[in-house]
Amino acid sequence: MRKIGAFVIGGSAGSLDVLLKVLPEVNKNLDFAIIIVIHRKQGTDSLLTDLLAHRTTLKVKEADEKEKILNGYVYIAPSDYHLLIEKDFTFSLDYSEKINYSRPSIDVTFQSAADVYGEKLVCLLLSGSNADGVNGLIAAKKNGGVTLAQNPASAQVSYMPEQAISRANVTSVLDIEEMADYINSLSLNH
Repeated sequence: MRKIGAFVIGGSAGSLDVLLKVLPEVNKNLDFAIIIVIHRKQGTDSLLTDLLAHRTTLKVKEADEKEKILNGYVYIAPSDYHLLIEKDFTFSLDYSEKINYSRPSIDVTFQSAADVYGEKLVCLLLSGSNADGVNGLIAAKKNGGVTLAQNPASAQVSYMPEQAISRANVTSVLDIEEMADYINSLSLNH
């Protein structure tokens, strides 16, 4: 089994419900970080972090500029900033124009993670109403990473995972009930 560097999850409309079901089932002793990019309104910064932190034994925090990425943490992209991963395994926040009508853009995070982690990256695209994340999945797969999509049949809004499946040729399609076991199976500590 290969060592994973990061597990990056992207989603939009309907994805919070998935995270609230999956994260409580994820083992707290992961030997990689989980990074989450969710489209959300400005001003909801701490609400999402607090909500997820109360549902899991994992350490959950909003990503900060120049923060070192640590194993066993769940990092949330701040609202209204693109979240990039730098070569020294730190975060960088960017306020440039919106991509796919979104800031944070899932594509930006997936693509920067693909450049840094290469074959040690796993990306999962959840429910949502636009195609943000699809180009990032393509970049991740091109760099040797594993690409996943939520089963569109289980998505509140199926467009985003449908686009991932049809355009990015994802490695696997997962039902919500399979996601936590999949994440746990990647950890060498399970």
